[in-house]
Amino acid sequence: MAFRILLVEDDEKLGSQVVEQLREAGHEAAWLRDGASALRIEPRDYGLLVLDLMLPGAHGLDVLKHWRSRSDSPVLVLSAKTDTTIKVRALELGADDYLTKPFWPEELIARVSARLRRPALAREGVLESGTIRVDLNARRAFVEEREIELTRVEFELLASFARRPGAAIARSWLVEHVLDPEREGGERTLDVHVSRLRKKLGSAGARIETVWGVGYRLGEGSPA
Repeated sequence: MAFRILLVEDDEKLGSQVVEQLREAGHEAAWLRDGASALRIEPRDYGLLVLDLMLPGAHGLDVLKHWRSRSDSPVLVLSAKTDTTIKVRALELGADDYLTKPFWPEELIARVSARLRRPALAREGVLESGTIRVDLNARRAFVEEREIELTRVEFELLASFARRPGAAIARSWLVEHVLDPEREGGERTLDVHVSRLRKKLGSAGARIETVWGVGYRLGEGSPA
């Protein structure tokens, strides 16, 4: 299946290699060379976005934050920075994957292919990931056709995980976008909600995995 993929990379040699390989893999590849241009695109127009961090015009983290405010499209971050702090910050802002430079273009293509296999199936406001189905319009959730009664926060948590299966979603992002920090507390409160959601999902709850030091993700393995 072919996808529209956007690469934001200012290195001409690396960028041309990646674009060539994406097109050889059958995808439609667009290429931008600066952060300012990346801020002007509509991220929802792409099946995947590949983003370098050190860019002229605007820093990649600022671009990532802007994109994530507009879309759930998966983002794969590229960086020469090996500092764990930068990686965690990228994940906190909503990155789905992180690849450290230098790397072989073939490795990036493998990461892209793996990421494109993961998205939940979205049809008319319905997200499906394995046995879990989330109807966004009706605000109903199911596991193997069995409806699960969820609170508002639990439903929003499950929807956030189902939109980006396999991606680590930071606690800080979930607190900001799912909880109301003024009324519902912070990360400790979030952990309580996640624990209750796991229990309500039964065996499928094991798929909500803890990513230590970051947050949570909806794993792809079979429920335990």
